Amino acid sequence: MKEERRLKVFENKMLRIIFGPKRDEVTVEWSKIHSEELHDMYSSPNIARVFKSRRMRWAGHVARMKKSRSVCRVLVGKPGGKRPNGRPRCRREDNIKIVGCEDMGWVDLAQDRDRWRALVNAVMNLRVP
Repeated sequence: MKEERRLKVFENKMLRIIFGPKRDEVTVEWSKIHSEELHDMYSSPNIARVFKSRRMRWAGHVARMKKSRSVCRVLVGKPGGKRPNGRPRCRREDNIKIVGCEDMGWVDLAQDRDRWRALVNAVMNLRVP
């Protein structure tokens, strides 16, 4: 969530640079463009949604690979051994679960390309505040 907020701030900063300040025709003063006005002028989706959907597309591609491939073993495999004390480290698979696939068995769902593509498109079209 912290990364999403930082991405949104960066996106707004770049859009303000691109579009520049706005000039009020009545008072002839320059002012900064507000976020709502930026999003009205720039109709592309939120950058956080783009990253989430691309991450999910990549994960679906890897999940359809042979289980002997190293990339698939890293993403889907369970590491052996004892974990260190403290907070568990975030795994790649946890990034997929954050998006909303935890109840569906996302590896099995990714085998059906059409359903997976529909899910990725749904994530892309979510309303993120």
